[in-house]
Amino acid sequence: MKTRKLRAKINKLTAAEFIELWESVWENAPSEEQTALALEHSIFRISVYDGEEPVAMARMIGDFGLDYYIKDVVVKPEYQKKGIGRMMMKECIKFIRKNGVSGTDIYVELCAMPDVMPFYEKFGFSSNEAQRMKRMCRIIPETEE
Repeated sequence: MKTRKLRAKINKLTAAEFIELWESVWENAPSEEQTALALEHSIFRISVYDGEEPVAMARMIGDFGLDYYIKDVVVKPEYQKKGIGRMMMKECIKFIRKNGVSGTDIYVELCAMPDVMPFYEKFGFSSNEAQRMKRMCRIIPETEE
């Protein structure tokens, strides 16, 4: 794999690019409609390109006052260990510091698999005893209710 000049874009990631990156590391990508809506309502997203090819992404959701949540951090496997993830995390933290209320502490969360937890610990993240709970909720069209 020969890399061209890598470049980052802020808030430009498309739904199709998101899905492509998702599928490079995870299964069961969300639909394009779900993804477009999620991207529209994300408060910050960063994507990295090798030429025109998307190779990494991260996005954040939050309320700007009390809580930020870093989501969907993906670096295609062949681009890992090149500093791309570190650069995206630094940009996320920079966004938080620029947009948070001056003089206050803001809770920044993320969810990570055990094998990548050491990466996030380098940015000051730590785990606690809380267990992540989740539930999938099927959306039923109004005509079927």
